[in-house]
Parts: sequence; structure tokens; C-alpha cells
Amino acid sequence: MANRTNTTIYTGVTDNLVRRVYEHKNKITKGFTDKYNVNKLVYFEQCDDIKIAIAREKQIKAGSRQKKIDLIIKDNPKYEDLYPNII
Repeated sequence: MANRTNTTIYTGVTDNLVRRVYEHKNKITKGFTDKYNVNKLVYFEQCDDIKIAIAREKQIKAGSRQKKIDLIIKDNPKYEDLYPNII
């Protein structure tokens, strides 16, 4: 996820992407995304196994900022909010 100006990036894992993005958009969950106004879904991956999903989240978080940007740009070069496409 990213903020309005695409300067802050957040990586997380969830078992319900629609619900979780809704929570971020409506600032239901206090924390990093609330503090930095991160509420735009710009990239996501789906996985059927939570252990694999958590390992992938850790892999992405451990990567450089540029690697995160490259992941986003590969599929979403305009940083469009993908949330309307998943609801």
C-alpha cells in the first residue's frame, strides 16, 4: 500500500484483503498506515498457504525500497488504487 503521493510504502499480510484495505482506508486500525495516511492499494499477491504468505511478506520487507518500487511499477506503473478492482 502507498500514501497519496506514493512516498510511503507499507507491506503487510492478511487473510482478507478487501476487509484489511477497507480498515486502512477508514483508519479503523491505528498504527503506521494511519499515521502516514497509507490507504491506497498499489500492489498485492495472493497465496493459499499462510506460511508461504508470511515468508513472502518477510522477503518483501527485507528488500530495499527500490525492490518494492520495482514490484509495484512492474504491474501498476501509475500507482493506481487497485481496491475498486477487488471489491
